[in-house]
Amino acid sequence: MTELSKEQQTEFEAAAFRRLVAHLRERSDVQNIDLMNLAGFCRNCLSNWYREAAEAEGVPVTRDESREMVYGMPYEDWKNLHQNEASPVQKAAFELNNPHK
Repeated sequence: MTELSKEQQTEFEAAAFRRLVAHLRERSDVQNIDLMNLAGFCRNCLSNWYREAAEAEGVPVTRDESREMVYGMPYEDWKNLHQNEASPVQKAAFELNNPHK
């Protein structure tokens, strides 16, 4: 593997994060419960990780602020526009696979 400086590694990680966030914004058809069932994380998890990283550096970020950063709009607006009621099958899979048990 190519030797990277710490700055380069951070820059590339940030670029990958921005691309992931952009991809998730474009794929509003993919529900959070589907992400949780398949990957064990969702947009809310990503926003929590962002907030935790900011707070670890002494920068206070609210849950609403971090969610808006991930969703590209207030969370309630995103839910109203894109979130569907989870099906019984999705709910059952979530209960079986829930990584937060």
